[in-house]
Amino acid sequence: MPPKSAPSDILRIATAQLNPVVGDVAGNLAKAREARADAARHGADLVLFTELFIAGYPPEDLVLKPAFVEACETAVQALADDTKDGGPGVIIGVPLKRKSGLHNAIMVLDGGKVIAERYKLDLPNYGEFDEKRVFQPGPDMPGPVNFRGIRIGIPICEDIWGELDVCETLAESGAEILLVPNGSPYYRGKVEVRHQVVIRQVIESGLPILYANQLGGQDELVFDGASFAIQADKSLAFQMSQFEEAVSVSAWKREGEGWRCDDGPMSRIPEKEEADYRACMLGLRDYVNKNGFRNVVLGLSGGIDSAICAALAVDALGEERVRCIMMPYRYTSKDSLKDAEDCARALGCRYDIVPISEPVEGFSNALGQLFEGTAEGVTEENLQSRTRGTILMAVSNKFGSMVVTTGNKSEMSVGYATLYGDMNGGFNPIKDVYKMQVYALSSWRNTTVPPGALGPSGEVIPQNIIDKAPSAELRPDQTDQDSLPPYPVLDDILECLVEGEMSVDAIVARGHERETVHRVEHLLYIAEYKRRQAAPGVKITKKNFGRDRRYPITNRFRDRS
Repeated sequence: MPPKSAPSDILRIATAQLNPVVGDVAGNLAKAREARADAARHGADLVLFTELFIAGYPPEDLVLKPAFVEACETAVQALADDTKDGGPGVIIGVPLKRKSGLHNAIMVLDGGKVIAERYKLDLPNYGEFDEKRVFQPGPDMPGPVNFRGIRIGIPICEDIWGELDVCETLAESGAEILLVPNGSPYYRGKVEVRHQVVIRQVIESGLPILYANQLGGQDELVFDGASFAIQADKSLAFQMSQFEEAVSVSAWKREGEGWRCDDGPMSRIPEKEEADYRACMLGLRDYVNKNGFRNVVLGLSGGIDSAICAALAVDALGEERVRCIMMPYRYTSKDSLKDAEDCARALGCRYDIVPISEPVEGFSNALGQLFEGTAEGVTEENLQSRTRGTILMAVSNKFGSMVVTTGNKSEMSVGYATLYGDMNGGFNPIKDVYKMQVYALSSWRNTTVPPGALGPSGEVIPQNIIDKAPSAELRPDQTDQDSLPPYPVLDDILECLVEGEMSVDAIVARGHERETVHRVEHLLYIAEYKRRQAAPGVKITKKNFGRDRRYPITNRFRDRS
């Protein structure tokens, strides 16, 4: 059947904001087919999928495997064959091997065949992106694609972020509207950044732009969706939801020489605490589910970090898939015992108590001869943490549960964590969340149940956990502030050093003591070896540890200006 002819002055575009799985070519193809069928039921002429949808994004070195790239193209050819039914055409992202190299590409499908290919020109190579490692840029500036008599420009993600004037060139070569498939990961405030990028390109090109963004967690990255379009007059044409899968149809009409969207969704974009929480929740859910874990286990200490991780786990997976274990020792306070139990009861998840006195004393006795004549200190404290880590890993091995690790970004920055102890685990939902942000998220969650959460309403993190001074409880009357600056001070210095890459002088000018800044900088650098061995975790800030910030472990530089 020939493709249905769209009226020359009307184009109904379905934006497929979906959650592909990297490497699941068959599953992603099934998702694409389902979305196309849904779009057809709503009268769409064209379905726009996101960047490298059929492969999942980012595929990293997986695209260096020829069999994988071949499987991706074969799947898209099968989807092209589907379009002979006369239904919607398709724009879909796919890795393609051609004479000019391996490309991050899109294929345009209609009437039972591939009617066009376009290759990404501007390959990002910063922050979390390293596409120049695996892809070749398109050999030429991409021209518009003639889709049922309408000239559509299809720049791919970085093509509108960079400085190559791809959008302006498409306009000059006759494009009437720009449709952009993206794989743009979340960080705080990213939606506004995307809007500004698109508005700049609208001004440069004079054309309306539809920005389709991927959804879902992929290792440390969370893709938040929030697809949208900007009219040629720079106004917001439509806004899709954030952190939710959707296939939304927008109606575009030709007005004179241009196009205007006069019908599309207008969803609310969450404020920062809600957005951060939902990003952590989605990242944890997808990491657990996409990697095939049945359930999770975590140590619930009565502190705020483990409490919010428990809440995130229940919200992401449901109470029946979360197991919390309190592992008290002689320094564990009665408040902590009560707070941990109250938290688990409020969340409705399984709660067990496993005292660690016997194994800790067993280690101490075994090491007694080796340690004879030395004073007790951090080594003995860390035996407690490492005993807890061993117990959690034993439960993981026995029952197939993934261990959720619970260290926040402030602790990870300065090494306030024990290797092979509280750092044990498969995934950390708050790895990129500073301590003061943990408090803010906890207070927010006690008043709000986010959309899509499976946990209960009401106070799920006892107020006493939020109010009390944080402590590792590894020695009598210990608090974090015994060895660290107050968290508001520490977090500000860390944000300056990590996100801002600011000099010591500049940080001191903000009102911090120079000696404190020097000390925090030193702790940040010497903890790099620990961070290299840490579990992956959700990226929330503009610069997380790992993908965004790759500092050497062996490093003698210190800013002493």
